[in-house]
Amino acid sequence: MVRLRFSIRLSYEIVAQPADFIFNIQAAMTARQKLASETLLLSQAVATAFHIDPLRHNRLVRLRAAPGRLDVDYHAEVDIDHHTAKPHDIGEMPIMQLPPEVLPFLYPSRYCESDKLQALANREFGHLPRGYARVDQIRRWVTAHVRFVPGSSNFSTSALDTLNHQAGVCRDFAHLMIALCRALNMPARFCSGLDYGADPALGPTDFHAYVEVYLDGRWYLFDPSGTAMPMGLLRIGTGRDAADIAFATIFGNIRSELPVLSIDAVEDPAGRWSLPHPCEDALSTDG
Repeated sequence: MVRLRFSIRLSYEIVAQPADFIFNIQAAMTARQKLASETLLLSQAVATAFHIDPLRHNRLVRLRAAPGRLDVDYHAEVDIDHHTAKPHDIGEMPIMQLPPEVLPFLYPSRYCESDKLQALANREFGHLPRGYARVDQIRRWVTAHVRFVPGSSNFSTSALDTLNHQAGVCRDFAHLMIALCRALNMPARFCSGLDYGADPALGPTDFHAYVEVYLDGRWYLFDPSGTAMPMGLLRIGTGRDAADIAFATIFGNIRSELPVLSIDAVEDPAGRWSLPHPCEDALSTDG
């Protein structure tokens, strides 16, 4: 089990009229990712409404802020007790055996045009034995064919754009891998969070996007960007693609500052927690 401690600070200047915000920055609560502690502090004394999305189980915070400055500070510690399995033991599932709540992650979505990538997916991966190894081959292919270039994409960049430009950031790698998996009838979803263990040369800590693919009744973790260690991934939200899990959705006239984030692994002399480390096993934070 690993314990990760992280913080998120968001700062805004609300201009002239009140503005409404929906934040998706709280740690997800799953069968294997549990909250040890959390605090949410706002610089304005405003009413907040907490809500769990019934479809994706994201934890949302809604508020209306008055003109002026708004600072949002979130701090949490989470314990992650990963489910582990040997990759060669994990297979794909027939469509008829998939749970109903998984089916939406088979379809094309705004940023993941899987219907336009079927020929490519079948040519590159259709001949491979079905199972975890085939998904991991898709991950490796995306990592090899796309360069990590900060600033090379924007909010409108889709999986098809990334394939054509062969450059992007973590969300672009994730969209392309998801689209290829769905093109082969494997449910795949977009995850947002933070990652412990990333190379400091990549810059300050930022939100990280990665992929979960549904295999043998469980969502397994994959990081096609190659910048993170799967055991150090901390989940905040999940969705069909990035459109479902913006960390802040804002209605009103505001000026924003860059988010300030940090994440650390907690060491424990008593041995209750271990530091994240590279692992050959397949990992999941599902039950």
